[in-house]
Amino acid sequence: MIIAVDFDGTIVEHRYPEIGKEIPFAIDTLKMLIKDHHRVILWSVREGKLLEDAVNWCKERGVEFYAVNRDYPEESTENNQHFSRKLKADVWIDDRNLGGLPDWGTIYRMISRHKTWNDIIDEEVSHYRMDAYEDRHSKKKKSWWPF
Repeated sequence: MIIAVDFDGTIVEHRYPEIGKEIPFAIDTLKMLIKDHHRVILWSVREGKLLEDAVNWCKERGVEFYAVNRDYPEESTENNQHFSRKLKADVWIDDRNLGGLPDWGTIYRMISRHKTWNDIIDEEVSHYRMDAYEDRHSKKKKSWWPF
């Protein structure tokens, strides 16, 4: 799967042009996705030195992207004339998603299990309902002693 991931507000807290603190479990999750053979592309509005700083920040923590702001590493941006273009990705991870950014554990569950956000919510709700049902319908055993 090709996964495009934003940097500011997604991997790190918003502190642009500085680099904010890591969002909990972002780096660990990205490492797991790469280990699972997904092609992870850094997709950021950062350019030049600011983009290089973000790539190096990730690399220092063990995350090396398949490509940065392009579909594949060999792609040339010389003819792009600096126009914004959309990547060809299967999944986009961005804090500007409608509904916001789920936690990175949920993101990993969604990708690794091929689940949608609705699937994850439905699983949680049905698990909660099952627990509540079992609590209401469990029979307590009577003790054999009279006191």
